[in-house]
Amino acid sequence: MDDNIRIRTALSASVVTMILSVVILFWLTGIVNADVGEYRHREYARYREYMDSRYHHNHYYPSRGEYVTVLPAGYRVYHHRGARYYFHGGVWYRAYGPRFVVVAPPIGLFIPVLPPYYATIWVGGVPYYYANEVYYAPAPGGYVVVEPPKGEVVEAPPADQLYIYPRRAQSAEQQAKDRYECHRWAVNQTGYDPTQPPAGVPAGQKRADYQRAMGACLDARGYTVK
Repeated sequence: MDDNIRIRTALSASVVTMILSVVILFWLTGIVNADVGEYRHREYARYREYMDSRYHHNHYYPSRGEYVTVLPAGYRVYHHRGARYYFHGGVWYRAYGPRFVVVAPPIGLFIPVLPPYYATIWVGGVPYYYANEVYYAPAPGGYVVVEPPKGEVVEAPPADQLYIYPRRAQSAEQQAKDRYECHRWAVNQTGYDPTQPPAGVPAGQKRADYQRAMGACLDARGYTVK
């Protein structure tokens, strides 16, 4: 009888020890996972930003040389001379080991649509588009990264003063594509292009017509326009 009691006591102790071991293991795993998650969050959010105010662009971007461990959602991939570049919201990245470093895109790299936000300038009657210390020039089917243009710069008036909100959670690339296509449609409808070099004072009525056409096009594509 005493032997049975001792056996049952030993088994009970073993079960308790096993349960405690499992609980401690899960607790330690949770701490490690939490630390890793916090580390990844710090790595993603660690970069310094700067305000790009050239040509009244006025947008914040991460500084060159900063890095993230996870690319932003909705990024696009472009290739140039065998190298792969990642693009999102006007920011260019390249992979270096497990990280993605903010870089300047190479001259000659082609993209089909402009960044979501950009400033339009004119040099020698040629339009250039500027964002995040990068200049883009029109090219067949899209735009190409170019050297900073030399000569007198004429800043084009803003294409519009509209505030646009994507109701369907459109990506930054899709927003840029929709804005450009609606701009071209509004120009065709009204005969007025606010990105052309200023020649005197623009007609107020034509500008208002352009803004209405731009707003109607964007609204039809799922944007709230104010």
